[in-house]
Amino acid sequence: MTLQQEEEREPASKRIAGETGSAFRVAGVQMISGADVAANLAIASPLIAEAAAAGARLVVLPEYFGIFGDRATDKVAVREPDGVGMQQTFLATEAKQHGIWLVGGTVPLSCDDPARVRSASLVYGPDGGRVARYDKIHLFAFAYDDERYDEGRTIEAGTKPVALDLPCGRVGLSVCYDIRFPELYRGLGDLALILVPSAFTATTGAAHWHLLLRARAVENQCYVLAAAQGGAHPGGRRTYGHSVLIDPWGRIVAEREEGAGIVVGDIDPARIAEVRAQLPALSHRVL
Repeated sequence: MTLQQEEEREPASKRIAGETGSAFRVAGVQMISGADVAANLAIASPLIAEAAAAGARLVVLPEYFGIFGDRATDKVAVREPDGVGMQQTFLATEAKQHGIWLVGGTVPLSCDDPARVRSASLVYGPDGGRVARYDKIHLFAFAYDDERYDEGRTIEAGTKPVALDLPCGRVGLSVCYDIRFPELYRGLGDLALILVPSAFTATTGAAHWHLLLRARAVENQCYVLAAAQGGAHPGGRRTYGHSVLIDPWGRIVAEREEGAGIVVGDIDPARIAEVRAQLPALSHRVL
């Protein structure tokens, strides 16, 4: 379904306001991934199981969950063709085993440029079938003291925003650096939930992580779930962590500062409707 077709549908804010559905439990998995794909997947599997056992129906893994190498080119070396590969098989198997929607934060998928990959956020349904793919559009670049990053050297940017309908409502897909570009989410229409699998640096995270995530929740009057890399990685790089679920008022529902583990909370349609009724900002938009 195209974005234009989605825009012609009844706004999500009206659908949610008229619903009395039950809460939908979600979980974010926090990891400290390294360069060994098999080892990373072995760590992710029990965390997914823990989230499912806690009642989560949607589980989100962080960006680079399967490969966080010492060099930016390491992910290119383990790229997978679309639909085939260790990481994609793992996601499909885990989703079916636990009967959940599972979001593989990012998987490096092959593209026409042999020196780069698409950084793809893949969503699998409870039957193990893939239901959505979003390729990271905004590519991180940062230079401060001894830190230098330029994702454009090894990643080919995506071009298409993606959202999908789940039992909790409309869900917008994004990855890490995308959170700095609010127009991405506005283009997806009214959302119940924004997903942000991430690997924020310790420097940028300490400055902007909570600010950006809470702003996206408040301005879209929806929940935001960010699953992060969080800690000191084998190659020496440190990521910020603080995986978090934020409600439509900008309130932190659950958070994990550092280390491998999960955050769990509920997407409550009644809470979304309450916030939108008290402060009807979405209906006041003129642009």
